[in-house]
Amino acid sequence: MTPATTSANVKFVAQQLGFDDCRIAPATRAPHADRYLDWVQAGHAGDMHWLERNTQRRCDPRHILPHCRSVISLALNYLPSHGQAHPDYRIARYSWNDDYHHLIEDRLKDLDHALQDMGGTQRYYVDTGPILERDFATASGLGWNGKSTVQIHRKLGTWFFLAELLTTLELTPDTPSPDHCGKCTACISACPTKAITGPREMNATRCISYLTIEHKGSIPLEFRRAIGDRIYGCDDCLDACPWNRFAKISRETSFHARPEIFTHSLTDFLNLSEEDFRRLFAKSPIKRIKHERFIRNICIALGNTGTPEHLPSLRKHAQGPSPLIAEHAKWAISEIQARTCPAATS
Repeated sequence: MTPATTSANVKFVAQQLGFDDCRIAPATRAPHADRYLDWVQAGHAGDMHWLERNTQRRCDPRHILPHCRSVISLALNYLPSHGQAHPDYRIARYSWNDDYHHLIEDRLKDLDHALQDMGGTQRYYVDTGPILERDFATASGLGWNGKSTVQIHRKLGTWFFLAELLTTLELTPDTPSPDHCGKCTACISACPTKAITGPREMNATRCISYLTIEHKGSIPLEFRRAIGDRIYGCDDCLDACPWNRFAKISRETSFHARPEIFTHSLTDFLNLSEEDFRRLFAKSPIKRIKHERFIRNICIALGNTGTPEHLPSLRKHAQGPSPLIAEHAKWAISEIQARTCPAATS
């Protein structure tokens, strides 16, 4: 088969597997490799130490897969059917239901088998591999990198997962996507903690998604009020993108809100035992932050939105065995008291 015929077959299989877009780029050094290296050197990765490892592999897929010729980028729409699943707190939309890694990896495995039949050797990833995925998505024409550093697609907006498959097959590359952000800076203005320090410049250590998910320790005081009612991740810069006017609800029911999570109040979450936490979030991406950090996040949200009725439960945590939880529970208590009984704290 010619490269063009093989490429068409790859895209047909990807469509049959349920991917919303599939594009191809040549396997080269990532266009923004030097910018990534400077970003790591500046310490903007914070606790995400894996981004500081295997830097050369991240910069060039040919260091990952010998004789790699093509990078296949894939998009899967995850936009759920409701704008906010609970009135009292916010969770990033991508984590409203089952962990997307498992669903996408199963499809990548099937696509890999199809490419093996075409004579290729592959490696595939969904957020888990040492590859600058947005560089190759843009080079393939699968959207462009927005000013928030989030990938934007003309038909999917910002609400899609990226996956990539490296292959030794020679495929016909697609045309790179132009930048359609223009003069818009809505995502930069929307960031509550000013983590987007400039167009396509992200200081992850200021990002609410980083602070509530990746950061393992105490959340700095300067960001706690800005976190507001967010208990896992943040969608503000994604929400702000005007290209979302073209986005459609995902066909995947496994990405829509899981009712058993959103029937819980912040008080329910605060009182979850470690065992209850593991059971409730067994198939959810939220399980990866574990019980202690989850309760830390709940304390922050209650500090920003709670009332005196939350104080008894917070006081229990303030006297509990976890120094991390105790610190944030004490902060929440002081914030609620200052907001509802200012004379008592003056």
